[in-house]
Amino acid sequence: MSKITVKQIKSIIGQPESQVKIVKSLGLGRIGKTKELGDTASVRGMIAKVSHLVEIVK
Repeated sequence: MSKITVKQIKSIIGQPESQVKIVKSLGLGRIGKTKELGDTASVRGMIAKVSHLVEIVK
């Protein structure tokens, strides 16, 4: 399975609770924190929901 690295680039303060929960479930929560995750459809879907808060690092 391939891996992708996700980095949080914006704060979750002021965001809807559903987006806060998605960011937390990705293992993030602080600006600048990175996490290596499996490249699955569910992870890609979560990233798409909070794409304005995170970025995929190469």
